[in-house]
Order: sequence, then C-alpha cells, then structure tokens
Amino acid sequence: MSRDIAEILSLSPVIPVLTITDVNHAVPLARALLRGGLNVLEITFRTEAAQEAIRRIVGEVPDAVVGAGTVTAPHHFAEAARDGARFAVSPGATPRLLEAAKDSPLAWLPAAATAGEAMTLAENSYTHLKFFPAETSGGVAALKQLAAPLPLIHFCPTGGLTQENAPAYLACPNVFAVGGSWPAPSDAVKAGAWDRVEAAARAAAALRAV
Repeated sequence: MSRDIAEILSLSPVIPVLTITDVNHAVPLARALLRGGLNVLEITFRTEAAQEAIRRIVGEVPDAVVGAGTVTAPHHFAEAARDGARFAVSPGATPRLLEAAKDSPLAWLPAAATAGEAMTLAENSYTHLKFFPAETSGGVAALKQLAAPLPLIHFCPTGGLTQENAPAYLACPNVFAVGGSWPAPSDAVKAGAWDRVEAAARAAAALRAV
C-alpha cells in the first residue's frame, strides 16, 4: 500500500492540491499544470464539482495522474475509484477509513500530525503519510525531530506550504514530496490565466533538484 502511493507521488516533487468549483476549469487547469511539469494532481472532495472534474481530467488529459483529496468518509473511496482516480488523500485516519482503504483499488495517503498517529498508521502498513497541517504542526522542525525515532516513516507535508518554504521541507530526509495549492493560484484559475498557472507549475517542478 505504501509502496504504491510512494511510486505515484515520487513522479512529482510537488502535488498541486486543487479545489475546483467550476468544472469547465478542470481540463485547461490540468493541461496548464502538465505543461509546467506537474502531472500528479489532487482534486479535493470539497466542492460539488469535484467528481465531475476528476472524470473530465481522467477522460481528456491522459497523462495526468489524478487523485481524490479530502477523502473523509468510507464511500469516498468507491466514488473516487468510479470516477477514475488512482489515489486518495485524507486529512487524518479513522478505523472506518482504514477498513474502507483495505477494500479499495486506490493507493491511499492518510495523514498524521503526531508521532503516535504515525506509529498507528505504520502498524497498519502505511509508512508513507501526509503530514498535515504541516506549518501549524511544527513544520520542518517537527519533521526533523520525527526522523530519528521513526526512520521508516516518510511524509508528504501539506498545509501552509509555499514556493518559498517548500525547499526546506523537500530537504528533510523523511520527506518524499510536498503538496500545496500555490501552483494553481486561485485568482489565475478564476480568470482563466493558464499561462500564469503554467509558470507557477514550472517553478514548483524546478524544486525537484533541491
């Protein structure tokens, strides 16, 4: 399970976290991000447009690796799989989500904010985790503290990351990718300024070498 999510998220140093409110933005947004070098996209289940956005991107942008974010209920796994998503991301983990994930074809990235939460997920074979909310949970300093006692657990931090602070996260030995909304600025998306999205994505993709 962890290996699958690690393989998917290792395709890109930065995972754009996209909250799409207008389904007509989905395909041009995905294409702009891919032109900029980011091909792993997380579409959050926070809007009524989310599932249709996933379906459209999967159907029209075949090079995109699409996941469903904000998966907070067991039925979300089945819905995301039907929509064509390849992975799911959750802001935490519950017994019901753990049980649903076992029966899902999707790779799953559950979140942990503490050592105890990370250890519990590792006991369930999840060693690649989302670290959320990153900035308010101690940020880079916390991740460095977790590295020594939990050497087999790796994180994808999200929550408060930006183009400016992402390099410090990516430099942590227990970080394998980062996530955030900054590669798709909301004002650029709303305006359909896909050249701006492409430029932001290109800058984010360049962090791979850090």
